[in-house]
Amino acid sequence: MQISSRFTIATHMLTLIVLECQERKVTSDVLAASIGVNPVIIRKILSQLKSADLISVARGRGGASIRKDLKDMTLLDVYQVVESLGKSGKLFNFHEHPNPDCPIGRNIHFVLDDKLAEI
Repeated sequence: MQISSRFTIATHMLTLIVLECQERKVTSDVLAASIGVNPVIIRKILSQLKSADLISVARGRGGASIRKDLKDMTLLDVYQVVESLGKSGKLFNFHEHPNPDCPIGRNIHFVLDDKLAEI
């Protein structure tokens, strides 16, 4: 299973916004040119980042800027904003019916569930 590229695109976008927003307007076209994707994809991710209050976006050709203090932003925050975590809202989902006759199968949830819930 391959994870989509939305997370790495969002990380690229945020990095460019942080480094360039004081020097020039960081618009969807600027971001798309740097990342090499269609501006429509950029605008969708910008919308997600804005909805999560990670960035602010000025209407028209105003550009984007970081809204949340970088000390308070993690890569997991970015991932959770742009990637669908499904109904559970969890990053990791276990197979639900491991074989109880297998020593690994009967213990895997006990060993890992709490650890993965912390992530």
